[in-house]
Amino acid sequence: MNITSFLLYCFIITVTPGPANIVILSTTNHYGFKRGLKYTYGSTIAFFILLVLSAVFNMVLALWIPKILLLMQIVGTAYMLYLAYQIYKMDAASGNNNQTGDFSSGFMMQFLNPKVLLFTFTVIPSFVLPYYDAFLPLSLSVLVITSIGFISFLLWVLVGTVFQQFLQNHQKIANTIMAICLIYAAVMMWF
Repeated sequence: MNITSFLLYCFIITVTPGPANIVILSTTNHYGFKRGLKYTYGSTIAFFILLVLSAVFNMVLALWIPKILLLMQIVGTAYMLYLAYQIYKMDAASGNNNQTGDFSSGFMMQFLNPKVLLFTFTVIPSFVLPYYDAFLPLSLSVLVITSIGFISFLLWVLVGTVFQQFLQNHQKIANTIMAICLIYAAVMMWF
């Protein structure tokens, strides 16, 4: 296995903007570092579970992926559009206690996030299974990928924290841009 290629692929996929990363940024911007971390923990645990499922059930799921992906695309699109709307209408000054930035929301997003589903269902069979099929290497691979994802999520929390004042000073523009990014992600999964 080409470790450099594997690690680069994992990092690029997890750090690039996607629905979960945009919500992490928005949540941290509006509700602070701790709330962003709660969402991140939910996202990371769900990410781990998806990787485990991919490693364990990859052969069986390969037959069902087209059906699962279509259903997840529909549900994921609806959820991403809902999140885009929630982000667009967010007003930090109102004290609104929006529930899109909690642990369960972060957890659920990963199961509805086509980017994560495609990644988790392809990274194990593409980079790990051709070389390793024993429990220990599969487990280590899942832990390494989960760690990379967690670090990527934390980078988005950090960006939200560092630029929090700037983003709040330009809240309507920032919310609109983040909402448009989510809408774009929802639309692009169909192409």
